[in-house]
Amino acid sequence: MELFENINVKTLSVNLFHQLDNEWMLITAGTQENFNTMTASWGSFGILWNKPIAITFIRPQRYTLNFVEANEYFTLSFFDNSYKSILNFCGQYSGKEVNKIAKTGLKPYFFNKNIITYEQAMLVFECRKIYVDDLKHKTLLIKILSQKFILQRIFIKYL
Repeated sequence: MELFENINVKTLSVNLFHQLDNEWMLITAGTQENFNTMTASWGSFGILWNKPIAITFIRPQRYTLNFVEANEYFTLSFFDNSYKSILNFCGQYSGKEVNKIAKTGLKPYFFNKNIITYEQAMLVFECRKIYVDDLKHKTLLIKILSQKFILQRIFIKYL
């Protein structure tokens, strides 16, 4: 029996704004033999060309970026609040210097040889890369890196 159930992302009732901002996620990529993970509390979920997408931002100095660049797939894994200290640890230490799996007790789960998450995750997005580019500071219309809030207001039309 599989540990995870495959569901249609469009049926999710999870508040992803809350999850990203308050509960965080792990970005994981690599192979069964060699992978790394990092904590992120930023990103985006949406629809592009009628397909659900996730957008991640990884600084060039992050060790995990090497694994994401080298592989076609990566995962975004969400946990309940009891894992906050583990996610904090995974964001503070580099996989170059510390074996995060041994230090945290996370149990890797392999959907296949190159798609990795953790048994403790409550929600996992299996992502296939479709586009890669660098953020260029000079092309930012607002200096996003120094502002806390970008989304000023949201409007909902009731039908």
